[in-house]
Amino acid sequence: MSDLSPTALGETRPERQRKPEWIRVKAPTTKAYGETRQLMRDLGLNTVCEEAACPNIGECWTKKHATVMILGDVCTRACAFCNVKTGMPRAVDAHEPEHVAEAAAKLGLEHIVVTSVDRDDLPDGGAGQFVKVIQALRRTTPSTTIEILTPDFRGKMQAAVEAIVAAGPDVYNHNLETVPRLYPTIRPGARYYASLRLLEEVKRQDQRLFTKSGIMLGLGEERLEVHQVMDDMRCAGIDFLTMGQYLQPTPKHARVVEFVPPKGFEAYGAIARAKGFLQVASSPLTRSSYHAGDDFRQMRAAREAQLAKLAR
Repeated sequence: MSDLSPTALGETRPERQRKPEWIRVKAPTTKAYGETRQLMRDLGLNTVCEEAACPNIGECWTKKHATVMILGDVCTRACAFCNVKTGMPRAVDAHEPEHVAEAAAKLGLEHIVVTSVDRDDLPDGGAGQFVKVIQALRRTTPSTTIEILTPDFRGKMQAAVEAIVAAGPDVYNHNLETVPRLYPTIRPGARYYASLRLLEEVKRQDQRLFTKSGIMLGLGEERLEVHQVMDDMRCAGIDFLTMGQYLQPTPKHARVVEFVPPKGFEAYGAIARAKGFLQVASSPLTRSSYHAGDDFRQMRAAREAQLAKLAR
């Protein structure tokens, strides 16, 4: 058999860019990190912290914060930025909602973030499992505020959103991930305007529910494209914007085009605040669930102040 590898053909793989100092983090070594990891194992729970190779896992797990990923660890889509496995998922775990609630209780969480893989194979896209998890958390840890980060429920959005909003989470998050121009290569299984419509529909059904979305920077987006995404989000009534640096998880994933410096994130954050978001998190290490509890409390306080001002 002939060797048709890129090297044999006289080609070379493009080298992955070295991470700048501002994006590097220390490897997790604390006792609390190990305890959080073991609890997830004991309860058979998956976390996006591990599956997506989040750079903040050491800090968050040391603080006993973990973002639970329900509906298994195999996704039915293959986005170019995501490190989660792609394939045919296993059957839904009927005990998962109770295990999530048990984890929240044992970790003493004041705020929990629950996300999932895409489950295009399920009739409801997995919305029913989100509902059951919310209900289990309300029974077990009623004082815990709940933030959900859902997929787009392609072709099932209306019924899925109605069911989840009725279950009463405190924050509904769905990430746009990148600018519309890059969707065909970065997020080929999704549609930009369908994601916007989902978040708009959440607000239509319950104006009191906080909505949240995020994008990654460094994939080749232009500055004015990012500004347009912000405008689109505000038109959809989104309250909270997160912006973080994209990091290439493996050589087979989309390459980093640019490492945006901290001052670049600060500038984007200032523009977002000027556009009227209640809360903005913008830094190289920002991720959807990074400091989510603190950010939620600040966002809630900002809305209360806004309402008080209008009542004068």
